[in-house]
Amino acid sequence: MGDGDDVDDVDDVAGLLSAYLADPYAGWSMGAPGAIAEFVRTPDEPVGSSGRGTVVTARGGIRIEPHPSTRPLAYRTPVGPHEHWNHAVALCLPAPAARGAARTAVTVLGPDRSALRRADRDAVLVDLGLGTTTVDACVRTADPDLLGLLHRAAGGPLDGALTTALVEAGPHRVFTTALGRVEVYAAIPPPEGRSPDGPHTHLLPHVLREGRTHAATVPVPAGHLPCAHLYPAHPLTDLTGRPIPFDPTRAAAFDGLLERFGDPDQWAVTAGVVRAVAAGEAPGPRPATAPGRAAQAVALRVLAVAGGADPAVLDAWRGRTGADGLLDPSGDRNAG
Repeated sequence: MGDGDDVDDVDDVAGLLSAYLADPYAGWSMGAPGAIAEFVRTPDEPVGSSGRGTVVTARGGIRIEPHPSTRPLAYRTPVGPHEHWNHAVALCLPAPAARGAARTAVTVLGPDRSALRRADRDAVLVDLGLGTTTVDACVRTADPDLLGLLHRAAGGPLDGALTTALVEAGPHRVFTTALGRVEVYAAIPPPEGRSPDGPHTHLLPHVLREGRTHAATVPVPAGHLPCAHLYPAHPLTDLTGRPIPFDPTRAAAFDGLLERFGDPDQWAVTAGVVRAVAAGEAPGPRPATAPGRAAQAVALRVLAVAGGADPAVLDAWRGRTGADGLLDPSGDRNAG
């Protein structure tokens, strides 16, 4: 796999997960808008494993435990003010299987016997009580002072004082879903700081208050909820999100995932836009749904950066089919 090879070996969930867990150019996350843990690694970074479906580095790790009802959903959404888009594969489960504990108070859970590293299995796991539907956002520590503070906070909400103490102490963050867990060992940046390039977490209270499980532009199958996300190598950015020249091989690799695991309605919109622009046709109507409009907007962005389309035709389409209301200006790849 890696830097944009073909995807002929990922016809099923097992093949998809196995191929991309072995791919150092792919990233992963577990969480929901406002509370997300991300795992990435560099191609030269030493990795270990504590079992099947597990990858661990000195900075963090992931374990994916596929459920027999897992449904992959490949999708793209427009992001930012320029020619960019996010792409991902949401790993979805039927809603009853996807739901977590959804605790709404700080809760001490005890030793983390499922920790990815044996050395961490005596440390104590504490649910932060965010009340999120599909992810239990936890911290893990063996520090007596921090444990004392967490025990005193148990039964109440995560407040500003506890949040400040956690940022200063920098315990491990452990986000668990019905499909596994992501662990982050790096320090927590201060509010004015930036997330590290490696594994990290986002906790955004103003987004959490919206109570979303996914963005409206993502066509999650009816009755399902996303429990994890895979981010294959992107044609416009490197692992850290920094711009790179457009990579058509990576773009084609994700097209293969869209064809296999994408929403049929979105794929039809994408194919229709590509065909119409190539034929020089006048702009068609905007799709009725947010996922459809997102597919249309991204298809036009891809055509713009890939080159080869008649600029006048492309401009006419883009003038009639803007991405207003579909964009996530912050670039959060799980937000929209």
